[in-house]
Amino acid sequence: MDTPVLGPLPPAREIPAAFVASVRSWWSVGEKQSAISEERLLRRLPFYRPQSLTSTLNNDSPVMAYSSRVNLESPKHFLNTLSMISTSPSPDAPPPAVVLHGYGAGLGFFYQNFPALANGAGRCGSSVYALDWLGMGRSARVPFTIKAKRDDVSGRVAEAESFFVDSLEEWRRKMGLDKMTLIGHSLGAYFSTAYALKYPTRVQKLILLSPAGVPRDPNYSMPSREMTDTRDESGTGSAEPATKAKLDQIRAEQNAEKKQESKTRRLFTYLWEEGWSPFQVVRSTFIWGPLLIGKYSTRRFMGLSEEDTRDMHEYIMNITLAKGSGEYCISHILAPGAHARRPLVDRISALKIPVTFVYGDHDWMDPEGGSQAVENLRQAGNGKGRMYIVSNAGHHGTRSFLYA
Repeated sequence: MDTPVLGPLPPAREIPAAFVASVRSWWSVGEKQSAISEERLLRRLPFYRPQSLTSTLNNDSPVMAYSSRVNLESPKHFLNTLSMISTSPSPDAPPPAVVLHGYGAGLGFFYQNFPALANGAGRCGSSVYALDWLGMGRSARVPFTIKAKRDDVSGRVAEAESFFVDSLEEWRRKMGLDKMTLIGHSLGAYFSTAYALKYPTRVQKLILLSPAGVPRDPNYSMPSREMTDTRDESGTGSAEPATKAKLDQIRAEQNAEKKQESKTRRLFTYLWEEGWSPFQVVRSTFIWGPLLIGKYSTRRFMGLSEEDTRDMHEYIMNITLAKGSGEYCISHILAPGAHARRPLVDRISALKIPVTFVYGDHDWMDPEGGSQAVENLRQAGNGKGRMYIVSNAGHHGTRSFLYA
């Protein structure tokens, strides 16, 4: 069991802008600092308490939250979990929602979304959970290996997917949940769909936020923009049903971006296509790592306050520099060009549950796959597929992204 971080927390370091500061940040990285960096973000939630202090929560609060490690069946396997529980549970409440992050991220990325999600859970007497995928975030960094041969594409994909979806199923059983609504972002949306395909009776509905791995190749997805986009996505945007005109507009922007791809983007795309983990690249720079991450953090979180940006930087730095594990799935799931080796658009028609796709109007994930997936669901007799476009949003959306 993870030891709760009690007492006041030290402020996050300044984002390193020089070599000496980068060295100091690199030296401070570790499990203790990782826990503190996550705790800083979670303590922004008025209903959050360290696990040992949940009894001190105001009884008038409609929800209480705490973090924990949920141990799985294999030794030293656990999933880092944030639980947001209604203080007045209802027997008629809908199944709990489970928020699942994208590639190399962690549950802390959603800290601005948690208040609205928790308030909704409190009103209906249900629960919301957020967790780190096995091998990512602050979950167990266990060895990630694939036994299938390189030319056995289906075998490689199946093994890589099972690493994540089977651990999610173990977590569900440990938590005693019958059904769940899965809210997945990016690669987390891909794995959420893979879970629903493998364990269809355990999913009430799917909400897929800028999902990876949906369309066939060729497509206009540009993973390099994760490192180079500077758009401010900190505000709120309205969600509207997707129209052909809107999809054409998004694809035109993506096509223009692809034609103007910089040398930095080309290098990132090359490394991605060759199976390199971007986090492996950063770790290989050793003491320069915090400086590189700082450049990303400053650009990525330009819409946040200075304090929030520092806190997010320290959180990202600690989970990025941790031991490599689940991140190595990427070359088995995605082929060169960042399209799925087994695209979800060709598999999703087997689902009989409501499926909602959500994209930003400046997304770098190609929305055409989502549109075709909704149509494939309809042709298979499932009319509960929906797709929305959120204004003023990119791949990471806005604070309203989860409420589309």
